[in-house]
Amino acid sequence: MTLGKSARKFQEELDRRGLDATVIELASSTRTADDAANSLGCAPAQIVKSLVFRATTTGEAVIVLASGPNRVNEKTLAAHVGSEIGKADADFVKTTTGYSIGGVPPLGHKNEAVLFVDQDLLGFPEVWAAAGTPHAVFKISGAITEILPKHTVVDVT
Repeated sequence: MTLGKSARKFQEELDRRGLDATVIELASSTRTADDAANSLGCAPAQIVKSLVFRATTTGEAVIVLASGPNRVNEKTLAAHVGSEIGKADADFVKTTTGYSIGGVPPLGHKNEAVLFVDQDLLGFPEVWAAAGTPHAVFKISGAITEILPKHTVVDVT
């Protein structure tokens, strides 16, 4: 199967980093954690949601990698960031990460961002994350933290 442009760009990023991971594009949507879990035959908690926020005082991007069913407590996150935060709009997400909402992968972003990882993701031998488009995913075997740039593991709920 030939990958679309954004999924191919992310596969090239994985290859550049020397990571043994393959992007796959699914016929069904992976836009929600439940959709992705149903398509992949795994638990929703094994789906990595990449949520992009914006620090209100500095304007910097804050990315949270959260376990599928978990809702990010924005007050708790703001305390970790040291600034109030708000959800980022589609233009900010694309400019910061290089990817559109629904397809933001956990690494390989266009610009640096403050990165937080949901501690619940560390409880699985493998997780699945977006890979450039709402239909593209890749499997991360082992701890997700092993492949990420500088990050902080937190309780996001």
